[in-house]
Amino acid sequence: MLRIGIVVFPGSNCDKDVYQILSSFQNVRVEFVWYTKDKLQGYDAIVIPGGFAYGDRLRAGIIAAHSPVITEIKKMAVHGIPILGICNGFQILVECGLLDGALMTNRSLRFVCRWTTLKVENRRTPFTCLFKRNQTIRLPIAHGEGRYVVNNLVEKRLKRKHQLIMRYFGDDPNGSTYNIAAICNEEGNVMGMMPHPERASERTIPSYDSMDSIDGLTIFKSLIHYLGNGRNDTMPFAYIRA
Repeated sequence: MLRIGIVVFPGSNCDKDVYQILSSFQNVRVEFVWYTKDKLQGYDAIVIPGGFAYGDRLRAGIIAAHSPVITEIKKMAVHGIPILGICNGFQILVECGLLDGALMTNRSLRFVCRWTTLKVENRRTPFTCLFKRNQTIRLPIAHGEGRYVVNNLVEKRLKRKHQLIMRYFGDDPNGSTYNIAAICNEEGNVMGMMPHPERASERTIPSYDSMDSIDGLTIFKSLIHYLGNGRNDTMPFAYIRA
């Protein structure tokens, strides 16, 4: 039985959506993890969902990044446990130092909520192993501070070390550097993404053009596949570098 924790902060609002998707898999036990928890044991993966932790006071993710549960998550990351941050979760992972860069106010200075097209740049992660490389997918976004920014040196390093996971394809909705929508850490087990896969995982939720989109479900399927039987052949950089 796999055990996956979903972290809940004051202001999280996508936690139940992620719970519903993950709990639909067989042999998966999903649990909510309150932000004050200072001991995490026995979890196979952690998801930090979207929302507005602490009302995005000061800036998105900064207060949550200093909570007790994040201290534990940083320890888990060192030991190779898969950590997925979605939207506000991505912001938290950046603010706590597990991922590079910064997430700033959208170039339009407006909250953006719509569907986007993305290209999968790297399938050698626990979260993308069931995609094809360069596959285009449809996922929705909903954020006001989703513009991913890095300097030239960090951008080159992310490219060189295969840490760019997804890029906006054809249209960058927020002005991110190099159209970046998702990145991972150097080891590949921590991924942050601005789009919401949990909102594109059920056929009852149509896209803007009335076509069903369940591309987000593949991210969760990839994680379950990796945890269940793919640990030896999908962990990215062990054999990208070989």
